[in-house]
Amino acid sequence: MSRNLPRTALLAGYYEDYLKHQDTARFVAEVNVRYTQGTLQRLLEHPACEIRRAAALALGFLGNYDSNAALGKLLNDPDPTVRLLAETSIRKVWLRYGTESQQKQLSVIIRLNAARRYQEAITRADRLIEEAAGFAEAYNQRAVAYYGIGEHAEAIRDCRMALELNPYHFAAAAGMGQAYLELRDPVAALDAFRRALKLNPDLQAVRMQVARLERLIEDA
Repeated sequence: MSRNLPRTALLAGYYEDYLKHQDTARFVAEVNVRYTQGTLQRLLEHPACEIRRAAALALGFLGNYDSNAALGKLLNDPDPTVRLLAETSIRKVWLRYGTESQQKQLSVIIRLNAARRYQEAITRADRLIEEAAGFAEAYNQRAVAYYGIGEHAEAIRDCRMALELNPYHFAAAAGMGQAYLELRDPVAALDAFRRALKLNPDLQAVRMQVARLERLIEDA
């Protein structure tokens, strides 16, 4: 590929090759040589959807938490593929806050939650939050664990904190809605689900909850 091509044409070419060959390592290596994270963030606002798609994909591999806001805004992009790539990538950068050690601690907590070892997850999340109080995903994962043991008020508290630290955390907003449902508070649940949907309009399960709760409250 010619070195004299415009930078956007290069990125589009890398993306086209990726779609054709599904060679992730090659795509990452090529983009990493020529584009900084800041440049990729700026290209998320490019008028061509192919460029926005390529930049969103690349940030999922190469971006850190600094890309959170740029990807968060892209969740409302008019192009559905851009939105899908932005959601996949933003979920990845949520895990890349703090030091490498703190990120590894979070990975353990996520695995514990997946195994339904919620009390262990809470204990480890407590320690991580004490060490890295700004780690929004640590609060979100502790909320998942609290929800798992039926401590719904504590789950809501942690979801709120995750959203305070990361206002693009649609998963925390959706989780807060689920916890409010368990507390039999449909009005608060609806508010939380609407917030999640505003952040990420492609959450179809949340959209269904919003429609159901709107009917329920209207008929009450």
